[in-house]
This record gives sequence, structure tokens and C-alpha cells, in this order.
Amino acid sequence: MSKTRSTPNAAAKTRTPKWLTGFSAHIAAGLILGLILGFNARENNIEWLSNSLTQVGNAYVQLLRLLVAPLIFAAVVTSIANLRRVTNAAKLALSTLMWFAITAFASVFAGIAVALLTQPGVDTSIDAATASEPKTRGSWFGFLQTILPTNFFGLSANLADDKVSLSFNVLQLLVISLAIGIAAIKTGKAAEPFLNFTESFLKVIQVVLWWIIRLAPIGTAALIGKAVSTYGWSALGTLGKFVLAVYIGLALVITAIYPTVLKLNGIPVLGFYRRVWPVSSLSFVTRSSMGVMPVTQRIAERALGVPSSYASFAVPLGATTKMDGCAAVYPAIAAIFVAQFYGIELSITQYLLIIFIAVIGSAATAGTTGATVMLTLVLSTLGLPLEGVGLLLAVEPIVDMGRTAVNVTGQTLVPTVVAKRAGLQDIEVWHAAQKSGMKSLAPTFS
Repeated sequence: MSKTRSTPNAAAKTRTPKWLTGFSAHIAAGLILGLILGFNARENNIEWLSNSLTQVGNAYVQLLRLLVAPLIFAAVVTSIANLRRVTNAAKLALSTLMWFAITAFASVFAGIAVALLTQPGVDTSIDAATASEPKTRGSWFGFLQTILPTNFFGLSANLADDKVSLSFNVLQLLVISLAIGIAAIKTGKAAEPFLNFTESFLKVIQVVLWWIIRLAPIGTAALIGKAVSTYGWSALGTLGKFVLAVYIGLALVITAIYPTVLKLNGIPVLGFYRRVWPVSSLSFVTRSSMGVMPVTQRIAERALGVPSSYASFAVPLGATTKMDGCAAVYPAIAAIFVAQFYGIELSITQYLLIIFIAVIGSAATAGTTGATVMLTLVLSTLGLPLEGVGLLLAVEPIVDMGRTAVNVTGQTLVPTVVAKRAGLQDIEVWHAAQKSGMKSLAPTFS
């Protein structure tokens, strides 16, 4: 009898599938582990575990945000230099804004339809005493005020509880970086050392970003565990119907609107979602489009095949003004909820205003972006009571997770679609990401 010998090919067939060991699987494992730890901490009242999850999660978000400012500056300045070789740069910018508007238009329609069908503000048992006006409001002049840099780094300081916290306005930083990049090109030869330094600095940032990306499963586990242990199901209370309506609207965007856009542009739907899953899930638990922006840009370039010269412009712009979850679905449902709660009948004109604000209004809250600020803009424009904002604050963290995931998914969708339509998408990068998984996100150097 002849014995069967194992060959290298046979051994390869018995290996664990790549989808089970890739980066997406690591993120999924982190989510599952976080759910287990979070429920355990909440059900058994394990304070040390809850505190540990909070500290680790906050530390990871801090690491992500650490790279936002240097990445924007280095990437945008470098991309301006590279765009000299691109003849249709202005057309790309216009196409980006057009697709921002198209997807926002479809998303707000989904929000209005869901709100009218589910009637979240009718026969609710929520206490009217919880109504209160928010401290910050959206303004139609906010965009003009925040786009003008107040200092070179776009920094601002806030004093609370005798502590000073620093933050930066990404839109201002984007404007500063664009101005410096254009000025460097106009300077000519004398600016070459500066551009070479910026390009080298960007490569250093990419290596550090790679280190942080590798920690994403740990950060995911800590952040989802923190959310579960802090809020659980009890936070839903009387607003469960509203939360359900919001998530149905967000699900329509993810499962119907975005796939339609992808199909119409010849982009594989499942292939796209497999590639963006790591950053979509990470944004779900971090609740920060800006915090995950470095990862969003990296995935756009290394997994979706979007040229870095374009991605470094489109992704930061999208992280500031492209918010289908926060600026389209949520304010539409929330505004209709407030109107139903106070027994106010909305007119066709007011519904059209909701659509207009969703498409245009997110730019008006740039720099102070947030669903609450956006909602105040909608309510004030419609003439609805601003006190209605306070009715929804109890479930703000819960709905914010889904909203942010949709925001970030849309922020990767539009650059991919625009690059595909312009013939700039690197198909080799797309296929390489399918084979190499997480390795495709690693920095490469020429």
C-alpha cells in the first residue's frame, strides 16, 4: 500500500482561512470580547473592570486624535505638491461636493420616511420636564466664522472646572495646510527642501499610525465594553421607539442607499464593506469621525485604491462636513419627533427645509460639528421649540454610535466613487487588499 504524503499545497489548504485571521476578524473579536466584559461589569457591578475599560478606551481615542493634526498638515501639503501632476484637480473637488450632496439628499429622505412611518413622538410617555435648551446652537454664519483660522494651528482653549483643555478646528487646519501647500508651489525651487521635509515627515507619521492601527482590536474591546457597562439597556427607557427609528434610518443608508451608489458606479458592494469594516466598527465605538480620520484615510488609500493626493483632501473635508448620520438621518427624525411631541403639524415647506438643511447645513456647523448643534439649526429654522433638544439627551450616546459609523462609512464611500469615476482608482491596490488584509494598511516606502 502506498502512503499518502502531505504536500505543501495540501498543508496550505488546511490552514485557517484569511478572513478568520485578518484585521476585520480581529476587530470583530474585540467587539465580542468588549460586549462580554461590559455586560459582566454591569450585571455584577464590577467597578474596577468598568473603570479599566473606560481608561483603556479613552487612552486609545487619545492616541488616534494625536495624529489628526500632523497627518492633515503633512498629507495636504504633500498632496498639493502631487496635484501639480493632476490636470482635473478642480473637477475632483466639485465631484466630491456633488456626491456629498447626493448621498445627504437620499439619507435625509430615508430619515423623513422612517419618522413618518414609525411616529416616534406620538403617544410617548417621556416627561416634558426633561425639555431644555442646549448651551450651543448651530448658526448659518458658523461656517464663515469657523473657516477663518484664529491661529496657525487652529487651536482653541476651553476652561472648565479650573482645567484648561485644548482642541483644534480641523476645517481651519485644512485651510491653513491648503494655503501653505499652494504658497510652497508658488515659491518654486526655494520651497523644494520644505516639500521634501514634509513628505519625509508624512512617512514617519504613517509608521506611527500603523502602530496605532495594530492596537485597534484592544481599543475596540475597551470602548464597546465601556459603552455597555455605562449605559446598558436601561438608558433607552421611554425613548426606545425613537432610538429604534434612528437605527432603522441608519440601516437604510447602509443597506440600501450606499449599496445603490456603489452598484451604479461599478464598485463591488461586499468588497467595499469588507474593506471599510475596520474603520466603520472603530468609529462605532469611538463615536468620533475626527478621532478615526487617520485610519479612514489610510483605508481609503491602502484598501480602496484612492490616490493619496486626492484622499488627503477628500477625507479631512468629509470628516468635517460629510455626516449622513448626524446631519441627515438624525436631525430629520429628531425634528419630526419634536414636532409630534408638541403636537405641531409640519407643512410641505418645512419638510423641504429639513432636506435643504441636511444637504447644505452641515457646512454651517463645521468646526462645531455635532448632532445636537445640527439639530438646533434644524429646529430654529423650522420654528420648532429648541427645548425639544433636551428630550433626547438621555439616549444621545447610544444613537451617536450608529450615527458616527454611518458618517465614516460615507466619508470613505465618496472618495472611492469619485476616484472610480475619474479613472484614478488603483485597482491593483484594491485587489492587493483582498489578498493581504491588514498588511495592506502597512506603510510602504520607495
